[in-house]
Amino acid sequence: MSENLKSSALNLQILYEDNHLIVINKKVGDIVQGDKTGDAPLSEIIKEYLKVKYDKPGNVYLGVVHRLDRPTSGIVLFAKTSKALPRLNKLFAEGKTKKTYWAIVKKSPDSEKGILTHWLVRNPKQNKSYAHKKEVPNSKKAILEYKTLKKLDNYSLLEIDLKTGRHHQIRAQLAAIGCFIKGDLKYGADRSNKNGGIHLHARSLEFEHPVKKENIQILAGPPNDPIWNDCHA
Repeated sequence: MSENLKSSALNLQILYEDNHLIVINKKVGDIVQGDKTGDAPLSEIIKEYLKVKYDKPGNVYLGVVHRLDRPTSGIVLFAKTSKALPRLNKLFAEGKTKKTYWAIVKKSPDSEKGILTHWLVRNPKQNKSYAHKKEVPNSKKAILEYKTLKKLDNYSLLEIDLKTGRHHQIRAQLAAIGCFIKGDLKYGADRSNKNGGIHLHARSLEFEHPVKKENIQILAGPPNDPIWNDCHA
């Protein structure tokens, strides 16, 4: 992973910011919260940016509302105030946000659009979720809606509307129908991408502002690479 591909306080792609919120277009390779790798998480990078921008002494408050997998790109929302964080957490927990993803897959689904329902079982040791057609012990129901936006020579661009928020849900569900996301070796792709990422992008997020109570819609452009560019043209 090339270091200059990751976010820093100087190259953050900020999609929205006010007194209560900040929304970032996450790069492939960024981790949202600290993990065992010890790499600087996006949360700390944003704190550094806020400290400098607003000339803040001492610690900067930043609340993590939701996460994206490290190899995924796109929209991540953070709370800048302790007032906003519990309200945003409640919105996400109650499914009152609309999240849309783009995925580039090797094989097109049999139907141009449809709804996928599986029961996912998470394996923490492997950091992987397995999709089952019927309910099994320790499984959680996972539902997504998809439609095919574009077909290229070797790939298809799918738009995905998440109805539930499960661990690796899109990756596991698409793999279960044989539509492997480009670069996603963990879920069956035949080869990895050079940057270590996968072609899964959090494209849009819609939610009610936790303080202003107005509707917010965020849109994030996908990474700059030939296949995304072909799909986005």
